[in-house]
Amino acid sequence: QLVESGGGLVQPGGSLRLSCRASGFTFSKYPMSWFRQAPGKERELVGAIAGNGGGTTYADSVRGRFTISRDNAKNTLYLQINDLKSEDTAVYYCTVAVENTRFWGQGTQVTVSS
Repeated sequence: QLVESGGGLVQPGGSLRLSCRASGFTFSKYPMSWFRQAPGKERELVGAIAGNGGGTTYADSVRGRFTISRDNAKNTLYLQINDLKSEDTAVYYCTVAVENTRFWGQGTQVTVSS
C-alpha cells in the first residue's frame, strides 16, 4: 500500500515536501518513482530513486528544483519541491513495481496559485 501526503495550495516560488508511506512489501528492495498528472494531461514521470537511495533520475522539466529521497527505516519516500511554478499544479503519485505488478498511491494534490 502507498499513501501520499503533503500536498496543498502554495504560492509561486514556494516549497512543499510530499511524503509517500509504503507498507506490504520490503521497501528497501525496490526503486520508487514519483509521477504527476496535470488537468487534461497524461501522467508523467517526475523522477525515481534506487532502492538503497544511491541514485536518482529526474525529468528535465523538474531537474534542479525537485529532490527525491527516501528513509528506508521509515518505509517512506519523499519529494522536495522548491521554486514552485504554476505548471507544477498536478496530482502527484508515488509508485512501485513489485514482482511485475505496479502499485500506485491515491495521489496528493499540489496547486500553485497566487
